[in-house]
Amino acid sequence: MAEVATFAMSDQLLVVIDPVARMTDGEAVRIAKDVLSAGAATKVCLPDDPDEFARALARRGSRRPVVVGDDRALTRAVTLLHRQRELAECVLSVVPVGGALSLAGSLGVPTGAVAAARAVLEGVERRLDLLVDDSDGVVLGGLGIPPVREPGVPAGATAVGPGAGRPWLRTCQSLVRTLVPARAASAAGSGPARLRVEVDGATLVDLDQPVEAVSVAPGGAGVAEVEVRPASVGAEATPLRVEGRTVTVSGAHFRYRADTEVSGPVRTRTWVVREGAWGLTVPVVG
Repeated sequence: MAEVATFAMSDQLLVVIDPVARMTDGEAVRIAKDVLSAGAATKVCLPDDPDEFARALARRGSRRPVVVGDDRALTRAVTLLHRQRELAECVLSVVPVGGALSLAGSLGVPTGAVAAARAVLEGVERRLDLLVDDSDGVVLGGLGIPPVREPGVPAGATAVGPGAGRPWLRTCQSLVRTLVPARAASAAGSGPARLRVEVDGATLVDLDQPVEAVSVAPGGAGVAEVEVRPASVGAEATPLRVEGRTVTVSGAHFRYRADTEVSGPVRTRTWVVREGAWGLTVPVVG
């Protein structure tokens, strides 16, 4: 990860405020707006749904995009820019606001509104690797099989749903979760899976070796860090760790968590590392 450019205070900013951030912590949103507006020419967008969020980014023109929101908003922005084939040329900034901020923090972004907003104005661009799968999905921080439920999310519920920004729909979803036993999430982690994991064409583990978990994360320098935990019998099995540029997982239908979202079931999925594929604004170090 290399810091390659600083930003001028005269930059024009497009500040896209995620609706979940507005509902979760309106005071942090207000502080972020005040700091950004005091330091640069800003245009503020308040999208009410994912479609408006996408349109705001697509119409940014020469303005530098700033996402005010949680990890899901950051992932959504990177995904949209990737699918528009504009990610490589666009430097993205984020002011983390909301409940899930661990991804942004792990990428070097301050999780306080004031510090993060100042980093937008005074920080540097850091180029980061990206995992891209064969369905054009992206992974910023890491993926896991089986998916691990986030703290505070009810079993069987995805961490974020289509009801974001729609209170009536969220109420219905909450009611359904209380009435219908949720078996999907518990089943996902109920026992060892039989998967074939291949790294750069070489088989790391095959279907005859049950595994407890598989994790893949961008490791920097254009490679992914892969860890496979074989199912243990008696003493704990030693994890298998390798690095490579292409990772393919196949076998019985499986689900996986990529950053904030659970996907699947699929029978096979391939992820490829794209070195320095996107730029994120982080504070100046030192």
